[in-house]
Amino acid sequence: MNSSTEIRIAKVTLNIGAGKNTDRLDKGVKLLEMLTGKKPVKTITNKRIAGWGLRPGLPIGCKVTVRGSKAGELLQQLLGALDNKLKERQFDDEGNISFGIREYIDIPGVEYTPDIGVLGFQVCATLERHGFRIKKRRLMKKKIGKNHKIKKEASIEFMKKHFKVQLEEE
Repeated sequence: MNSSTEIRIAKVTLNIGAGKNTDRLDKGVKLLEMLTGKKPVKTITNKRIAGWGLRPGLPIGCKVTVRGSKAGELLQQLLGALDNKLKERQFDDEGNISFGIREYIDIPGVEYTPDIGVLGFQVCATLERHGFRIKKRRLMKKKIGKNHKIKKEASIEFMKKHFKVQLEEE
């Protein structure tokens, strides 16, 4: 495999949805900061949904993105909470892997913190190849060629090889 087709981790994003509960949101911010060492960003509503009691500008969750070598280490640690087992439906056709962790105390090496309580979150890992910058750059944006995109099978093989992930039956 040459270097232009080699797959790597672009980023790992952790997300906690809290709804209108500000206490849960504050605990989520503490948890994400404890896990990653980075300051999370609060997600804000854009729409008004009267049935749910939401209005524009209301914080309803928090997220943090980790890139570089720390992303791989964090993903390895988070997969430990699932015993390195993922389902095939957790992979998509664009090179993304998404899974949820029900309780943060399932993560190996993470201690229970009483002021956070028991809290879960979603994890999304994005894979990319060299040359994927052309779809994000400001000038001369281009589409990625069909042969250069990451297919579901390629992302499953990458996770099996680098993170020793086993596919679980549905």
